[in-house]
Formats: sequence, structure tokens, C-alpha cells
Amino acid sequence: MAMTREQQGRVRTVLAWCGALLYPPLMIAAVPVGPTFRSDGSVVVLAGALTVLCVGLLRRRPLVALVLLLLGSAGAGASHSVWAVTYLLLFVDDAAVAYIVATRSRRTGIVAVVLTFLVQLFNTSRDSSPLSSAAIPALALLAAWLLGYSVRERREHTAELAARASEQAVTAERLRIARELHDMIAHSIGVIAIQAGVGSRVIDTQPAEARNALTTIEATSRETLAGLRRTLGALRRTDRGAGDGGGESVPLDPTPGLADLDRLIASTRDAGVRADVEWLGERRELAADIDLAAFRIVQEALTNVVRHAGTRECRVTVDARDPAELALSVVDEGKGGLVSTTGFGLIGMRERVALLDGEFTAGPRPEGGFRVAVRLPVPAGIEVGR
Repeated sequence: MAMTREQQGRVRTVLAWCGALLYPPLMIAAVPVGPTFRSDGSVVVLAGALTVLCVGLLRRRPLVALVLLLLGSAGAGASHSVWAVTYLLLFVDDAAVAYIVATRSRRTGIVAVVLTFLVQLFNTSRDSSPLSSAAIPALALLAAWLLGYSVRERREHTAELAARASEQAVTAERLRIARELHDMIAHSIGVIAIQAGVGSRVIDTQPAEARNALTTIEATSRETLAGLRRTLGALRRTDRGAGDGGGESVPLDPTPGLADLDRLIASTRDAGVRADVEWLGERRELAADIDLAAFRIVQEALTNVVRHAGTRECRVTVDARDPAELALSVVDEGKGGLVSTTGFGLIGMRERVALLDGEFTAGPRPEGGFRVAVRLPVPAGIEVGR
């Protein structure tokens, strides 16, 4: 009968503990003493093979594994073993220290360094080789500590960068959703408010006009609700993909683009502002992010005309003659005024353009009125021609 993954993990843990606990006595018993064996290379190989017994415990209980390694090193040093074994164990102990410094707390790392230095100092002091000196283990241990510390710092720095990138991604997504909601709702509410005012004024004298206003309010409200459901559906799509099978079906209508400009112009006309559209160059299908940004910019600019310009006419220009660029402008001859620093409309447009590495200008015209101008780069190979 095959073991489960949990049972296999328990078996590996038991084997790791057994091997690590057997390491010190086996090391002391296996390493010979006396000058007769000082040139026997098999002793070094045997010591290295026995060291593998502690490797399985090093990841689970690194400090315990280090103590067992040091016990084996101290026993081999006390038995006056061959000097090559002494320095092999020194290297193994330093490698364990580097691992502990890199993966555990600083306090644990300091404890590991102090214990290792004391044991290595004991071993080298009893060795008769010409390399016997406190400087040798000290320098080796310092190198191990520096290596572990650099690995630890790099890992922490990488984790910090990943956390910062995650926070920036969340912030960027929130800003994107805020822009979408603002552009969608501000335009629709502006149209609804104007039509409601028209309807309330003419409901007694011109019932037909009042009925038209109510029809526009109904259509705009339905369109806004559909857009809100698309946005919320995009937010919940990840949860639906987790396999729970629940949740309400959300319409997956395509996001708006310049192909919906006629519908936007009609909605603006219902709000009391006639917008003349001029297309320069061929109409072409663009990348989704550029198409959506262009539509939202025109939508927000028209919303500002409806709400703030005090005019009944404006002009929209879409210049697609340059294959590498899309230029947009919305111009009115209203009352103009200074650029607002408290609203979110112009800020949202500026952010959309900045995300696409474009150019954005907005301000009053010398001859009167207000002008919004945008240039969006169209990267080669992204545009899809019709």
C-alpha cells in the first residue's frame, strides 16, 4: 500500500533525526588516530560521507544540526585525527553557519557563529599541521558569515521589491477602476440631471418633450448600470475562475471604444450640447487600451462641456492620419475659465495619457472657450487594421 505524502514526510523526518543523532558517535568511531593514517585519503572521503547524515536535519532544525556537526568536529579534533579531516569539518561547519545566517534570525546567527568559532579554535589548537592558527578558522568563519549575510540581505531586498510592486499594482488597479467609474458615472449623471431638469420644466406645457426626457433618462440609466456590472464583473472574474461554480452571471460586453463615439455624441446631444465630429484619416481598429483611453478621454471632455462650458456646441476631432499616432481634440466656445485643480476629470485624463506615454494639454483658448488635446502613440505591430 502506497504511503501518503504526509506519511512520507514523517518518515523523512524520522530518518533525518536518526542520521543526525548517529553522526557524532559514528564520526568519532570512524576517524582513526595516530600518525600512521595521516596520508590515508579514504579517511577524508569517509568523514565527508558521514557528514551527509546531518544534511537532512539542517533545513528542519538548523541550529540542532549545527550542534551535532560541532560535536562530531570536536570529537574528531580531540582524537588527534588527520589534519585534512579537521579542515574538511571546518568547511562543513562554516557552510552550515552560512546557511543559518542566511535563513534564520540574527540572534540565531550570532549564536551559531560563536559556538562554531569556539569548537574550531579547539580543533586547530590541537592540530600539529603548519596551518594551525586561530586566524584560519576566524577568517573562514568571517567569510561564511559574510556570504550568509549577503544572501539574507538580497532575499529581504527581493521580498521588499516584490511587496512594493504588489502594492503599486493594487494602487494602479484602484486608480484605473476609479477612472472608469468616474468617466462612466460623471457623464451619465450629467445627462440625467439635465434631462430631469428639462422634463420638470415642460411636463405641464409640453408632455411630449417631458416624455422624451424620461426616455433619455431611462436609456442612460440602463447603459450606466450595464457599465457598472461590467466593471464589477471584471473584479469578480478571478473569484469565479477559482472553481466555486457560484455567483451571478455577469455580461461580458466588450469595453467601449471609438466605435461607440456616435452613441456618445447622441447622448451628449440629448443633454443639450451638439457635438460635431470630424474624422481625419481612415477609421481603424486600435489596441484595446488605446481605444478605451481615447473613448474615455472624449467622454470626459464632453461631460465637462455639458456641465461647465455654458455652450450648446462643441467640436470633436479624431486625427488618425499618422499610423504611429492618434490625436484627439475637443474644443468648445463656451466661457472657458481656469483649469480646475480640485476635480478628478482632468486628472483622470492626464493619468490615462501618461500611462500610454502620450501628450496631454488642456486649458482656455485665447479666442475664448476651452480646448482638450491629446496625442496617443500607436506602437508598431499593435494596431489591427480592418
